[in-house]
Amino acid sequence: MASSPKEPSAPKEKPADERELIRELAMLLDETNLTEIEIERAGLRLRVARNISIAAAAPVSYQPAPVSAAPVPVAAATSADISKHPGAVPSPMVGTAYLASEPGAKPFIDVGSKVKVGDTLIIIEAMKTMNQIPSTRAGTVTQILVEDGQPVEFGEPLVIIE
Repeated sequence: MASSPKEPSAPKEKPADERELIRELAMLLDETNLTEIEIERAGLRLRVARNISIAAAAPVSYQPAPVSAAPVPVAAATSADISKHPGAVPSPMVGTAYLASEPGAKPFIDVGSKVKVGDTLIIIEAMKTMNQIPSTRAGTVTQILVEDGQPVEFGEPLVIIE
């Protein structure tokens, strides 16, 4: 009979422990800016995840691509010549180029913009990290060689500054 009272009380305590564990994991998500945590403890497997706003913004950045699909091959064909231009700013990494800080925002630069050394030209997303690409020289932007949301390769010319 001693085991009967323990059995009913054990399941009542376990959900409270699970709720507390879920709360702790949710707080850990906020503290570390992670999007998902999964643990397994004593036969219990728990996964806590949160939605992030960048996933909702991604489809918006891909909409302009079909409209500008024709100029991309032209840029690729002339990129060998453009990459030798003294004012070419090459991509320092592989990733996705964005012309603005968020969809619908004003672009960092336009053709004709005056830039100083260190001004942000473009953002390249690589491995879910947004990397600001600074200007390496002062001058006027004469060409923007990438479209918003376009994949870029290492060394690919992004902008011409004269």
